Amino acid sequence: MIDTPDNDNNFDGPMVFIIIGKGYETDTSEGVDLHVMLKAADDDSAVREALNALAEEGFIEADLDQIGMLTEVPSEEPHASAYQGALDGEVSIIRFS
Repeated sequence: MIDTPDNDNNFDGPMVFIIIGKGYETDTSEGVDLHVMLKAADDDSAVREALNALAEEGFIEADLDQIGMLTEVPSEEPHASAYQGALDGEVSIIRFS
């Protein structure tokens, strides 16, 4: 018998999500590869907050491809700073050109 349920709701650390996708600032743009890092109660809330933050940054559309929860603190920049920002309640958007 399993004593400990394998369930995301039992995660003891902060729930910091990373969302990977592409954002579009105009109708004709090719898009910018993005990583969005934020702390949220669940993945639905994380997606909603990420889309709101992207809209505030001027993105008119976004294709979100993957979402996951970080279980370790990233050691390399820019993800290490973005992780700390997420712990502080910010929505961190990393753009790749």
